[in-house]
Amino acid sequence: MYKFLEQTVDGYVTRNVKTVKRDHDLLALSEMFEQDDFNSYPVEDDGQIVGIVTKFDILKCFAFTPSQMLPRYHDLMSRKVGDVMTPEFIYVSPDTRLTRVLQIMVEHRIRSIIVLDSAQKLVGIVAREDVIAALKETASE
Repeated sequence: MYKFLEQTVDGYVTRNVKTVKRDHDLLALSEMFEQDDFNSYPVEDDGQIVGIVTKFDILKCFAFTPSQMLPRYHDLMSRKVGDVMTPEFIYVSPDTRLTRVLQIMVEHRIRSIIVLDSAQKLVGIVAREDVIAALKETASE
């Protein structure tokens, strides 16, 4: 376990990450989620990451409210990613220790965290599975 304390995001980040644009509709996004089996996508605008969109963001659209008791599937799925994404997102850098990532995931109950470099450019995503792999790998050494 001591080896885990030394590990950083850089060794476990998933680098080949797909992004989505604000103007993607939710139907296309849901098809991407199904095809890729991801839980979230960074939202990109002019080369900058401006938010994150998750499966949970789609589900929230369908929550019953007093003003909308019976949401219409096709109406909601034609909404744009920019309407439902989370613009204030948590991110880490490649040199962030995995112990900090683990702490953030537990505290905020999130599945993955965007990784940005010092120029705020996308490096990748670190997910729960990556942290679990690091724990397993360092426990056997």
